[in-house]
Amino acid sequence: MNISTPENASMRVAYLVNLYPKISHSFIRREILALESQGVKVRRFAIRRTSEPLVDAADIEELDKTEVILELGAKSLLLSLVGAAVKHPVRFVRTLGLALRTGIGSDRGLARHLVYVVEACALLDILRRDPVDHLHAHFGTNAAAVAMYCAALGGPGYSFTAHGTESFESPRRVRLGMKAERARFAVTVCGYGKRELLASARGVDDGKVHVVRCGLDEAFLSAPAPAAVAGRQLVLVGRLSPEKGHGVLLDAAAILERDHVDFRIVLVGDGDLREEIQRRALSLGIRDRIDFAGWQDHSGVQKILGASRALVLASFGEGLPVVIMEAMAMGRPIVSTDVGGIAELVVDGDTGWLVPPGNPERLAEAMRSVLEAPDAELVAMGQRGRQRVQAMHDSRKEAARLKELFERYAV
Repeated sequence: MNISTPENASMRVAYLVNLYPKISHSFIRREILALESQGVKVRRFAIRRTSEPLVDAADIEELDKTEVILELGAKSLLLSLVGAAVKHPVRFVRTLGLALRTGIGSDRGLARHLVYVVEACALLDILRRDPVDHLHAHFGTNAAAVAMYCAALGGPGYSFTAHGTESFESPRRVRLGMKAERARFAVTVCGYGKRELLASARGVDDGKVHVVRCGLDEAFLSAPAPAAVAGRQLVLVGRLSPEKGHGVLLDAAAILERDHVDFRIVLVGDGDLREEIQRRALSLGIRDRIDFAGWQDHSGVQKILGASRALVLASFGEGLPVVIMEAMAMGRPIVSTDVGGIAELVVDGDTGWLVPPGNPERLAEAMRSVLEAPDAELVAMGQRGRQRVQAMHDSRKEAARLKELFERYAV
């Protein structure tokens, strides 16, 4: 497949994500929009539609541009499957064999991978009618598997971005190495991710895996940093789910309460653990210290960050959370567990505090440091963090790197 050139037409790339748009996937939207601003034509595909309400106008606009594979209906999916089997039976049988090797013993199991083959047939059908130069999947799990099967069936070559806990906690069960070996190239969002992917992918050369960081747009990078906050508010932004460590945060908060430290914590986000977290806060005697803000749109997150002394994360596992970049762009120090690639951005003692995961005593100590630090110290930390994130996480620069990779590998 020939690459489009500036003399004839823009390069065409299809993006594939399991759920898109989604509240927590604003980084994908920023990446797509930055690519489009540089002349790449991007088609958006989601495997399924998110059940979460979209609160940001930009996400609602993205939804109108996104084609949802499973909403094609059972008849259309079946016809695509039969068509792939009849038109190219050898490729189809080889793809089934690939699904057997990938699915047996994987985290999702064989049956789920056979479903991915059906989804790949449907995507192939669409892309044959309206071809693209390259297919890029976000996350190293099912979207990357569908992209791999689509390529095996005769579709465009693919790449994928692996982010964090969804891939690196059990890379062999996710078959991350197999997906990387068959891809044109693979992307990680931090150096930690690259090391983890290479460790799980036998035979994949270091030069095939590239770090392209998640980026921030002008709304964050160019907005004036808010002044120092004299109040006692801290904020955690993230899904209310086990890996985010809300229980450890509550235990740390209980230590501060025991020691008569004045504070408030705002939890931005929602999830299955909301009621459990509320009950835990009540049992620890700190329910009146915790505000549940639910999901917020872009301006809502900025407003809460601007009213807070620092962002706090208590996660057990991460890649490199975008909310850290957003908080640092707004001049806010970070208190976080030292997991994944967070230390690549947050410098302990310089732009924030890093503590071991699962340690409420150390987390409470760092939170106390934020609450007791002079305003001038927090302002200086925030300014250093802002400069660091502006240099490392500009969506325009990162999209340019990704565009160059698309052009280099789409042959």
